[in-house]
Amino acid sequence: MLGSAVLFALCGSAITYTIVSHVYAWGLDLKGLRKYPAFRTGAGLKNLVWIQEALRGFRSKTILEQHKKHPVLRIGPNSLSFSDPRAIKDIYGHGTPCLKDEFYTLTGGTHPHLADVVDKPHHAEKRKVLSSAYAIKNLETWEHKVAAMTRKLIVALDEACLSSEHASAAPEDLLDFRKWYHLFAIAAIANIGLSEDIGFLDRGSDLILSESLDGSKKEVSFRDCHWANLWLSPYLVWSYDWYHHLLAAAKILSPMYRRYGKLLNDWNGIVYNRATNRLKSYQRGEKGDDFFTSLMENKDGVPNNLEWGEIVAEISIMMNAGSDTTAIALTNLTLLLVQNPDCLQRLRAEIDEALDEDEVIAPYDKIKQLPYPRACIDEALRIWPPNSFSLPRRTPPEGAHIAGQWIPGNTSVSMSAYVVHHQEALFKDHDTFRPERWLGEEGKELQRYFVAFSTGARGCIGRNISYLEQMVAISSLIKRYEFALLSPGWQPWRRETTTLQVGPMPLRFWRRKGSL
Repeated sequence: MLGSAVLFALCGSAITYTIVSHVYAWGLDLKGLRKYPAFRTGAGLKNLVWIQEALRGFRSKTILEQHKKHPVLRIGPNSLSFSDPRAIKDIYGHGTPCLKDEFYTLTGGTHPHLADVVDKPHHAEKRKVLSSAYAIKNLETWEHKVAAMTRKLIVALDEACLSSEHASAAPEDLLDFRKWYHLFAIAAIANIGLSEDIGFLDRGSDLILSESLDGSKKEVSFRDCHWANLWLSPYLVWSYDWYHHLLAAAKILSPMYRRYGKLLNDWNGIVYNRATNRLKSYQRGEKGDDFFTSLMENKDGVPNNLEWGEIVAEISIMMNAGSDTTAIALTNLTLLLVQNPDCLQRLRAEIDEALDEDEVIAPYDKIKQLPYPRACIDEALRIWPPNSFSLPRRTPPEGAHIAGQWIPGNTSVSMSAYVVHHQEALFKDHDTFRPERWLGEEGKELQRYFVAFSTGARGCIGRNISYLEQMVAISSLIKRYEFALLSPGWQPWRRETTTLQVGPMPLRFWRRKGSL
């Protein structure tokens, strides 16, 4: 009884202290952030308000509505969100004095990968090593790998497609394009990165080996482990000082978090197993045209001498970000095209004209310069950016000017891609799928505000691979199939985690007349 009373008193004291200290800090307002309106009541007092909003599932949409009234919002005691487009360059552009925020070190591993590195000289050194792996010149080398995976995807789709437009099929029997786009993206990046045919498209299954450091192995679901990696941290991490305590408590109190924790360990085992297998083949002299070889040695064959943990970390982010975002993008693109038949018809006409009648897989060389396919891809990325949430940066100790505002040092600042892309002043009819906006001079002007891959020195280094995969896959499928929704107005569910996730997308589809 006495022990319970003492524990209760200690907990009460801790809670009281926390509340009083937050109110005291808010009252002092040493940085002058109180002048910025909070996106919700209490956001200036504690990060818990932002965590609660994250748990609701679409924080970027919430702050978009608030940004219609205020160009700067306070989303935490030490965090500001911007909507003024000038902030893109000031926060993320080349030459910005801002650094990556503590978010990246908290969610990173023992060896940071390129996306996690905070120190600018370290990032520049890392990017120099990796830039050759992601260089545009490699796209021509990797095109055959993407084409091979696209062919496997089409084989699977041919087996599942309806016999005609009017053929009957129960919704549960229709093929889930979200799943198959994910299998395609995983298979493509595994081939590009590790010269491995992972077999997912042949089997229609994502079961794969996960290997512990002690050598024990088990079969797990790649997608389940992958999603745990995306879902485990993005809600609780916003309370930087308390993150590890909150995560530990969540794993004790929440069955969901316990499951995610185990799946995250399995994810690390997947990466370790694939990396170890590729190392063994590399040591046997198999130096393929892949990402792994570029990690091991430079273009002249001189060893890069990276630590093994660093190599594994880079393979992890390649398999993680390199598959999920492309799968989400292809899902959204296909859905938007089916919802906008005039755009689909124009895209198909341009592809039909560029390709020979007997070409099943669209050669990248024939489509890479076509304006409308790229415009469709960019427009889908604008409406539903896979990386929608605010990528946090920290102002330097001396402070920085952001969008005409002087922001004190060591303040977390950010701008959501979803917020930028849905500003009516920048993108007229922002909720409308209108690929034409990306054509001609208007399109060149709008590229300044296109941040689906972020921008500046810390922008996505793999964007060219994503464009390659999307261009080849969507061009090949649009040429071969007709598509229809389950019902008019149907939409998949969406939830913002580390990425803006999209749910299953079953579609009715059948072969076009005359397609080979």
